[in-house]
Amino acid sequence: MKDLHRKALIGILRTLVILVATTFISAGTLHYWQGWTCLAVFFVPASAISAYVAKHDPALLERRLKAGPKAEKQAVQKVAQVVASIVFLADFFLPALDHRFGWSSVPAWAAILGDVLVLAGFAITFAVFKENTYTSGIIEVAENQKVISTGPYAMVRHPLYSGALIMLFGIPLAMGSLWGLLTFIPMTIVIVWRLLDEEKFLAAHLVGYTEYMARVRCRLAPSIW
Repeated sequence: MKDLHRKALIGILRTLVILVATTFISAGTLHYWQGWTCLAVFFVPASAISAYVAKHDPALLERRLKAGPKAEKQAVQKVAQVVASIVFLADFFLPALDHRFGWSSVPAWAAILGDVLVLAGFAITFAVFKENTYTSGIIEVAENQKVISTGPYAMVRHPLYSGALIMLFGIPLAMGSLWGLLTFIPMTIVIVWRLLDEEKFLAAHLVGYTEYMARVRCRLAPSIW
């Protein structure tokens, strides 16, 4: 258990170091309140959720730590994970460059709105983790896994991806950039690509998933798609 907690802590600290370096080296300054605020809004709830999961659902924490291209079993998902990782870094890199060179600007209220979207994304993530202990970091089916159709899963099939997209849209705004919103396009493509492949896998390997797909028609946005 201590080893699991240590891995989670190391993962959060590693990500923090990478994103702080990416943000402020790209910005060319530490005088960047939007960058500091966005990083705080990102890492405080991320750390709190990790601590909650570590205490209340260590099995879920173990599944979430099993992530990344190397952990994926399918070649197509390895590629998707690599592309997603690059675009995720760009979600911080491009807005910081924008700040450095003054390509665009957003008012303070829009930056704050971006922070609210990041928090909303984490709120959805937390709701998913509380509802579904089988939420793995890779595409797999656990032993005795059941289809979850309650909570956010009653509205869309992939609420975790919905929360991620809201969060990833909010980050460039929170960092004061309009050009940074361009990263939302490739990330959306990657997530849709991944979830469509994931649905094929789950329909083939998880009992009851086909019936669940028939009941819950929308994948990411209620009444839209």
